[in-house]
Amino acid sequence: MIIGPVANPPLNRAAESMSVKIAMIGVGYVGLVTGACLADLGHQVICVDKDVAKIESIKQGVIPIYEPGLDQLVAKHIASGRLQFSTDVASSVRGREVVFIAVGTPSSKETGRADLGYVHAAAREVGAALDRFTVVVTKSTVPVGTNRKVAAILSQVVTAPGGFAVASNPEFLREGAAISDFMEPTRVVVGCENEAAIATMRRIYAPLSAKNTPFLATAIETAEMIKYASNAFLAVKVTFINEISDLCEAVGADITAVALGMGLDHRIGPASLRVGPGWGGSCLPKDTRALEMTARDLGVPLRVVEAAMQSNADRKMEMAERIKRICGGDIEGKTIAVLGLTFKGQTDDMRESPSLDILPALIRSGAKVHAFDPSNPHDAAWMLPDVKLFQTPEAAAEGADALVVLTDWMIFKSYDLAEIARVMRDPTMIDLRNLYEAEAAQAAGFKRYIGLGTKPTGV
Repeated sequence: MIIGPVANPPLNRAAESMSVKIAMIGVGYVGLVTGACLADLGHQVICVDKDVAKIESIKQGVIPIYEPGLDQLVAKHIASGRLQFSTDVASSVRGREVVFIAVGTPSSKETGRADLGYVHAAAREVGAALDRFTVVVTKSTVPVGTNRKVAAILSQVVTAPGGFAVASNPEFLREGAAISDFMEPTRVVVGCENEAAIATMRRIYAPLSAKNTPFLATAIETAEMIKYASNAFLAVKVTFINEISDLCEAVGADITAVALGMGLDHRIGPASLRVGPGWGGSCLPKDTRALEMTARDLGVPLRVVEAAMQSNADRKMEMAERIKRICGGDIEGKTIAVLGLTFKGQTDDMRESPSLDILPALIRSGAKVHAFDPSNPHDAAWMLPDVKLFQTPEAAAEGADALVVLTDWMIFKSYDLAEIARVMRDPTMIDLRNLYEAEAAQAAGFKRYIGLGTKPTGV
């Protein structure tokens, strides 16, 4: 294992400053953000996707995902000439020093395993087109052992002189903060066993290493495991604080102060100690399932991870029951207004959002659900067909019997709470993110404020 720059100094400053020619296969969330940020580091990047409409839209300045600052970054480097887009894999990878594979690895609905079909297909197509020694880097989140399979696929199709090297370079991007996470990372992890390839990867990330970002070079399987273990630990940490929040309510403690006191211990830290209605998104659910399946296949039980997954699933249903209790137990015919539908704030991602479990449960109990999300997620209409969507928070709250804060959008704190409370039939706020202060909510006209892990007010 090599961790730099102290343990393994850069080869030389001249080599570090050289631009690397890169192809990015897959223009989804990870591929587009990574490609744009690599161009910002000074590299020549071409992003490739077979979705013709998506590529043409991006060229016209229409970004298919909501990520703060991404549209400006893409436009900047299309203009600089360092960022290009194409639908032709073969022509795009020829002459490139590094090819990143950043295609999707969705969970199988039947087994929970990561579906690696797109990764394998990309490896075959890339390998057949290589015309020089190339580092093929898996950026997609993949189970341990996948990069060895990618190497085997490449071995069958690569005819280029000099061959290839395979590397695992997992991403650690948080939706809503992806650009800052890339440009100011806590670490860069590269799993590779080819020294020339490692040197090339160091060139790519040299601008970050110059800012003292640790560069961790490991065996391939180690890099793969770092990604899954990191996400599983985050899932466990969030699950833990959610359960402690419930206990705080039972004993009369305040979860906000408890989390602060815990986080001041450097062994624990304050990150991910925010309570909520359960975790979701494109990473934690998928990655914990995939890790659990890998462990099960090898006969290595991950009891803590399994318990966190079950607790998280239970919590979403418990949140629906909580809302019903606060609304008197019977919500038949009542209107519940909801702020936020995405799995977290600052993103339009609906994948495995708590809203997809909580809101249908309320509707099954007879409630009418009116919702507003500032990102206007395009998936919401078909993922939540029985939820009535509104363009303003005030419109969603009109005549409502309760207001549920479901997503931690920071912009919510700038809204006119007094106007929202004024238009409600029963100005009760159920804050499942502890986004607001009880005193501020009551001062704005809410008769009741109920957060998580703390005493309700106005009841």
